[in-house]
Amino acid sequence: MNATPASPIAKPKAKLTDHLPPLTLLGPLIALVLACIFFISQTPRFLSVQNLSLILQQSMVVGIIAIGQTLIVLTAGIDLSCGMVMALGSVVMSKVAVANGVNPFVSIVLGVAVCTLFGLINGLLVTRVKLPAFIVTLGTLNIAFAITQIYSNAESISNLPAPLTFFGNTFGIGAGTVTYGTVLMLVLYLLTWFVLRETAPGNNAEAVRLMGLPTQRILITVYTLAGLSYGIAALLAVARTGVGDPQSGQTENLDSITAVVLGGTSLFGGRGTMMGTLLGVLIVGVFRNGLTLIGVSSVYQVLVTGILVILAVSADKISHR
Repeated sequence: MNATPASPIAKPKAKLTDHLPPLTLLGPLIALVLACIFFISQTPRFLSVQNLSLILQQSMVVGIIAIGQTLIVLTAGIDLSCGMVMALGSVVMSKVAVANGVNPFVSIVLGVAVCTLFGLINGLLVTRVKLPAFIVTLGTLNIAFAITQIYSNAESISNLPAPLTFFGNTFGIGAGTVTYGTVLMLVLYLLTWFVLRETAPGNNAEAVRLMGLPTQRILITVYTLAGLSYGIAALLAVARTGVGDPQSGQTENLDSITAVVLGGTSLFGGRGTMMGTLLGVLIVGVFRNGLTLIGVSSVYQVLVTGILVILAVSADKISHR
């Protein structure tokens, strides 16, 4: 008697949602598309290859800062000092190279090291002294601002050596141009995304605690790595403008927090992605660029940025409930 062949197990039909990006990415992606559609309808210049390249160039500094900000927000912290720490790093690497004649590569290392040190100090104060991250970074924001003004005499440093401005150089892709700094930003996002994905607790601070890992040590590492990212952003800021500007960094903290929250990272910690933050950075860049093209004053651009972050935080609060 022949055995009846087993009937194959029916595979469930694929749903449309199976082909969509994760929910944490879908929201920012839709917001980015809608913003682009709005500005395309307002000005034909927005969709030009040159302008799209410009958006990427204008976003690279905030984009690098937002990497460190994301790592901190994932631990339910926040860093208000990021912009001024970045400004201090840019002034240090510029003045050391120009005024003191130090090798430009050594000056870059010194500038990045100063930013990393500030990150370490923030981490130690948050973990060892048990101070709220908001208060700690508010204090280091003012300290970094004061040191920047004193060290630079409130004057920009120009005539920089070529290594400090390398990442501001461009290369052609089709009809547009891309800076090396933009490429560096994208590489760092991919690297950070890969590390978070492959790390056992990933981006969940509660998972770190439940696994018995040294939470304080990990938090210190997170703040130190954030400081390192601000140092890299300082180099890109110098490369893009061609000067060490002590007046820079005054809106980057708001812009980076806005990008992180718009990208779907929860201010309550434990939920978010680096790719979401990258989309958030592009949303901020698109709004700043589009509003400039249609003639909106920079003051109102800051106003719009503030409204965006309030809306994003409100949505995060509702979803958390």
